[in-house]
Formats: sequence, C-alpha cells, structure tokens
Amino acid sequence: MKQMYHSNDTCVFLINYHLVWCPKRRRKILVDRLKTRLEELIRETAPELECEILALEIMPDHIHLVVSATPQWAPNQIVSRFKSKTSRILRQEFPFLQRMPSLWTRSYFCSTARHVSANTIRRYIEAQRTRG
Repeated sequence: MKQMYHSNDTCVFLINYHLVWCPKRRRKILVDRLKTRLEELIRETAPELECEILALEIMPDHIHLVVSATPQWAPNQIVSRFKSKTSRILRQEFPFLQRMPSLWTRSYFCSTARHVSANTIRRYIEAQRTRG
C-alpha cells in the first residue's frame, strides 16, 4: 500500500506512528462489548485529531494503533487524547471499570514507520493474534 503525501496550508507531510498502550496492570479486560465500544471510540476520535487509522488491533491486554498524523499533533498529544477520551467514556458506560484507579497505564510505546512500510506493521499487528 503506497501512501501519498498530505498537505495543508503550510506544509507537505507523511507521518505514521505505531502506538501501543495497555490497561492498568495489563489486565485482560479489552474483550466483548468493551472491545467493540473501544474500537468505536478510537475510530470517532481519530478525525478530531486529524489522524487516519491505518491499522487497529485490540488485544485483551493491549492496543496496537497505526495512524497517519499531521505535524500539528505531537505523538504524546495523540496518545493522551485517545487514552483520556476512551477512559472517560468507557468508565461511564461500564461501571466495573470504576473500581480500577485508572483505566490505562501512564506509559505507551511509539514508533515512527520511517523504514518499515505500513503493510509490514499491519502484518505484525495481525500476527499478534496468534501469539500466546
């Protein structure tokens, strides 16, 4: 999949981030209805951040997300917005999450996709399903 450069009034860019984050204490809670709702929230938040989702895989204990972003948003801002919005809404809709001190850990993984194609990252994320 060849990606095209994007542009706005002041610049031309192609920025892809591979982001990974997990629930507090790596609990395996991202399943069933919670997983479905989390995916909906991530997909509705992406346009607010001017991001395009290239790949998304929600495992029971972590999330892999590959986004094409604009230079106006730093990676920490993107992750923070995804985590804060999803946490707030999911904790309102799923009362058992309120027993946790917080839904997400403070940490996250971020990598740029400079030397690796989006397809390679997508294959890696899909292969996560087969791991034990």
